[in-house]
Amino acid sequence: MSRRRQNARAEHGVAMRLHAYSGGFLGPSAQARRIRRILALAGHPLRLGWPGPDDAVAAWGHGPRASRAEGVAARSGAALWRIEDAFIRSIHPARLGGEAPMGLLVDRQGAHYDPSQPSALEHLLATHPLDNTPLLDRARLCMARMATIDLSKYNAHDPALEPPAPGYVLVIDQVRGDASVRHGGVGGPLPDGLFDEMLTAALDENPGARVILRTHPEAMAPHRGRRGRGGYFSAAIPHDRVSIDSRPLPPRALLQGAVAVYTVSSQMGFDAILAGHRPHVFGLPFYAGWGLSADRNPLPRRNRRLTRAQLFAAAMLLYPLWYDPLRDRLCPLEQVIDQMEARLRAFRRDRQGHVACGMRLWKRGHLQAFFGREKPVLFAADPARAAARAAATGRHLTGWASAVPDSFAGLRVEDGFLRSRGLGAALTPPVSLVVDDLGIYYDPRRDSRLERLIATPLPPDGTARAAALIQTICNAGLTKYNIGQNAGKLTDRIKKLRETHPGAPVILVPGQVEDDASIRYGAGIERSNFSLLQSVRDNCPDAVILFKPHPDVEAGLRAGAVLKADTIADLILTDTDAHTVFQHVDEVWTITSGLGFEALLRGKPVTCLGMPFYAGWGLTRDLAPVPKRRQALAAGAGPVTLERLVHAALIAYPRYLDPLTGTPCPPELIVERLARQGEGDAARGRLRAGPGLRLLARLQGAMASRAHWWR
Repeated sequence: MSRRRQNARAEHGVAMRLHAYSGGFLGPSAQARRIRRILALAGHPLRLGWPGPDDAVAAWGHGPRASRAEGVAARSGAALWRIEDAFIRSIHPARLGGEAPMGLLVDRQGAHYDPSQPSALEHLLATHPLDNTPLLDRARLCMARMATIDLSKYNAHDPALEPPAPGYVLVIDQVRGDASVRHGGVGGPLPDGLFDEMLTAALDENPGARVILRTHPEAMAPHRGRRGRGGYFSAAIPHDRVSIDSRPLPPRALLQGAVAVYTVSSQMGFDAILAGHRPHVFGLPFYAGWGLSADRNPLPRRNRRLTRAQLFAAAMLLYPLWYDPLRDRLCPLEQVIDQMEARLRAFRRDRQGHVACGMRLWKRGHLQAFFGREKPVLFAADPARAAARAAATGRHLTGWASAVPDSFAGLRVEDGFLRSRGLGAALTPPVSLVVDDLGIYYDPRRDSRLERLIATPLPPDGTARAAALIQTICNAGLTKYNIGQNAGKLTDRIKKLRETHPGAPVILVPGQVEDDASIRYGAGIERSNFSLLQSVRDNCPDAVILFKPHPDVEAGLRAGAVLKADTIADLILTDTDAHTVFQHVDEVWTITSGLGFEALLRGKPVTCLGMPFYAGWGLTRDLAPVPKRRQALAAGAGPVTLERLVHAALIAYPRYLDPLTGTPCPPELIVERLARQGEGDAARGRLRAGPGLRLLARLQGAMASRAHWWR
């Protein structure tokens, strides 16, 4: 079958069986399994056997074993498809990290780095209209998001590193023997001497300027015992204006300080275009020839002029197959960015490792899962001993916030605001944790990272993403713990109370754990559930008051039970789903309860008698003094919208761990997992405490209750 006929069949949706003959496709590695899965989801499950003329053969680019696929395709008449990693791949390079890719480039015409014939990407860039406004808007937003989180193809960067002083010329090295060099010329490989020619041009065209050679990530320091490959420049460059920077700096940090960028065919040249540069390009990569680069060896057939958004739209939105490993499906680029953002936040925080203190034994396994992906977490009971060990090993000092002293100088850890399907006091494993390098969110006596995030302008997609998350949470009826029964019969009782108290506001008063740290540090004058109820009644004598005991107190696991609460409240809500209750109340009064935050999500007015993290920003009625620090932050931040608060509290501040895959994930994924109550087995089982932990919780609760009684 002719190539033209094969392409026509593919364009009209006619199935073509795809055959493969190398371990890179068929082997047992995580990478091979991921490649097979992406191809299968795209409708191309890999097959063995001899292909027919209506079939296709898969080759991994121009890799070492591609000749086998080329030979089979030539002898059988089958089409040859060249497959490569997508332009956002993983944290570490494949050879160093062994990670599976986040997407594939499946090209039925050629390879994007091989200009000897037009690839499918080149065809898109040359012929696609690229004038669709929603497509270009998506491209601009994705470009901005990638810039904000320093996302590139490989991402083992350290944003804490200090970049060179601005004003240098950046020359980009590549891995010796890379396919984009071996197949980067129209008539064959690019000459090795092209790199020396590029360096000479950079020196001659920028007299007096410093020249920094950027090492390829695979040529940097070895990772987990695997040594990198060499580049085209030696460690000793005989020129006093030239230096080599092999540190894991984010590409954007290097590009921001550069006055000019020189490359042969590196993908970092693409990053340079997206960062606003017009790089000098000596090879023929896919991004050259479209009016966005200074091409030293132009390709005559590429003569269209594109914008950055058009180049990005074709290369990142239209060309790749993107994969969502958490939902096991193909996905748009936006979901890849969401997931890489979550993975990068964890990687960048955990790359040094942690020494943790103040962690109860039952929590340690969960903390190891959250923080031990790069290096195992080391545990110590005593904060001083933990600090000494952290200093000796170069690791972060990390402690459970309520178990470390005020003088603690490390990272404080606490449960997140979307925690689990069950109580922490019942030893239910968390799906989210917050990590604070300044203080902790429930302690208004000092600055916290959450306060800083609330006062920080939103990222490019922040408002829309937060608004969508609010809507999803409310539609799914989610709260922090997601327990309690549907209000059911209580609905009728609330309606009767409204009938007997016409015009009176219905106020929800959430009870709290009275010895909780948020009460110890954030309460005002009222520091008990009884005094809270009495204050609400004094301020609202005609209101209908609904009192909802804290679930930990109701389960007998923590202190805070109120004797004769029904002498003040009109109705006591026990074992009741908070989300359902919100639908029947007009406002919420609280000291520092997280239900106040959840009420804000649902548009309910909230009065605070203490100073929780969501108070003091203009979104609540505050009866307790607002710290001057928070007042200053709020004044400098401009209007703090609900979306801004939610983005800080649910997107930027916490870390989430997918209970099914055990990997860092975005909040949207956790909302889906928590909302799927009917998913009985795997997901639900990992969202609940096991029988052993439940027994331990009961014992701890009994001991806590006895201790509280004796006090």
